[in-house]
Amino acid sequence: MARGVPGGYRIWDNRRRKWWGDVYELCPDDLLTELNGDADNQKVTDLLRRYRALKR
Repeated sequence: MARGVPGGYRIWDNRRRKWWGDVYELCPDDLLTELNGDADNQKVTDLLRRYRALKR
């Protein structure tokens, strides 16, 4: 689940009950779709790398 926080969005992990990943300026829709769907590890890793590269 993505939640708005000061400076952008963060992903909340309901199982661990803590924030997961980085703060994103734009809501990462395709990353959220993958996490809420199949959660394929390779796809999630690729999406995280792409969004981190966009932050720089």
